[in-house]
Amino acid sequence: MSDRTKLTTSAGAPWVSNETSETAGPRGPVLMQDYQLIEKLAHQNRERIPERTVHAKGWGAQGTFTVTNDITKYSCAKLFSEIGKQTEVLSRWSTVAGEMGAADAERDVRGFSLKFYTEDGNWDMVGNNTPVFFVRDAYKFPDFIHTQKRHPRTNLRSPEAMFDFWGRSPECIHQVTILMSDRGIPKNPAHMNGYGSHTYSMWNADGERFWVKFHFKTLQGHKHYTNAEAEALIGKTRESYQEDLFNMIEEGNFPKWRFMIQVMPEKEAENLDFNPFDLTKVWPHKDYPLIEVGILEMNRNPDNYFQMVENAAYSPSNKVLGIGYSPDKMLQARVFSYADAHRYRLGTHYEALPANAPKCPVHHYHKDGPMRFFPAETGHPDAYYSPNQYESAAVADPAAAEPPLRINGDADRYVQEDADADYIQPRALYAEVMDDAERDRLHHNMAEAMGPCSEAVTERWLAVLGRVHPDYEAGVRKALATDGSDVNAVPVTNDSPVPTK
Repeated sequence: MSDRTKLTTSAGAPWVSNETSETAGPRGPVLMQDYQLIEKLAHQNRERIPERTVHAKGWGAQGTFTVTNDITKYSCAKLFSEIGKQTEVLSRWSTVAGEMGAADAERDVRGFSLKFYTEDGNWDMVGNNTPVFFVRDAYKFPDFIHTQKRHPRTNLRSPEAMFDFWGRSPECIHQVTILMSDRGIPKNPAHMNGYGSHTYSMWNADGERFWVKFHFKTLQGHKHYTNAEAEALIGKTRESYQEDLFNMIEEGNFPKWRFMIQVMPEKEAENLDFNPFDLTKVWPHKDYPLIEVGILEMNRNPDNYFQMVENAAYSPSNKVLGIGYSPDKMLQARVFSYADAHRYRLGTHYEALPANAPKCPVHHYHKDGPMRFFPAETGHPDAYYSPNQYESAAVADPAAAEPPLRINGDADRYVQEDADADYIQPRALYAEVMDDAERDRLHHNMAEAMGPCSEAVTERWLAVLGRVHPDYEAGVRKALATDGSDVNAVPVTNDSPVPTK
């Protein structure tokens, strides 16, 4: 027993027992002086932090990124500087709509976020498992998320709200088609792609800027569940992703992805027949082929999930020299909103927690605040402000300047120039990419999801599908007659509870 690790208080003092309280006699009351009992109970009351408003349920791993191809003509970012170079990475995958207790295998978009600990600071690639998103303007984002959460009266999920919003925002059709397709329920994170989704930019050592799209292609192959398979699985376990991912890594079957980019010369964006900064659109691969960058391998499970995954804070505001933004409306809003969410959820100094702390030196003039648990590293003990007189104190680095972001147009609230453009890419996905069997499963998945909706919402959404392709509307309408007829007979109004299957 003498070699065992000894229990201490949080202040480091040895402690006598972790099982019994201090009392006045064997049957007497507990004494107030048992401060470790009070400390233990008080700490338990504070063990939880607010869950993320979106992407609450997640799974993570640690690993490495290795450069396999030279892209220095597009980016001067040091993590891409030479073939064979490795960078540590922390990943987090998640569902979007579900709460912390949601089942892993629900039909939903998945978050796909990576934190690269580079020598120039952290680069966060904050994306999803789909190349597009539901909306292109952040003004709609809070309302969209409200439709994915619980009805304020029934406290139930509301298909009525979802399809009402989607039907009134037809730009959603591209993402909804992907969501309701086979790829709507990946088997686990290892069997799905990741995308930056937004248009970002890179610039090279000569200051030449390029627009880019980020792709992470799974090397495990795509595997998905049908609705019926997922329903049966959830009846057995709600933690299937965590189990699969954790066991895969523990057994040495490290999941890998090939990191690739699409590249567009800066000036070329001005003359395209679609908006390359629209988050609901993809770039055609025939015009902008995929270029390999490297291999992402996730090869280590965190020793403490809460410390490294729950505390992980990803934000597009974390970027490094050689990687930048674009006029993408949603991206511009996320640069603010993600970091602000972390300040609320984790606290003022969230970026200094182990999961988020850069591996390189950090020098800034942020001062004090709750939980300031690290020293001020400004280069001089008297330099707690800037500008200052101290030669050793941190100063700005003009060499870190990026080329100017050329944005044309007057300040205004612009709407989509051509509403028909929202249907072109979903039409190609439906009619040219999917085969008959995939389209049939899409029809039935859509009908099952729409089952509880009112006739007005159903008809509005079917009209959207019809603008994509007449067979799309006809297929879902036919599936509704069989899959959804039992529920569709119950009308849903704004004043009535939302029925569920």
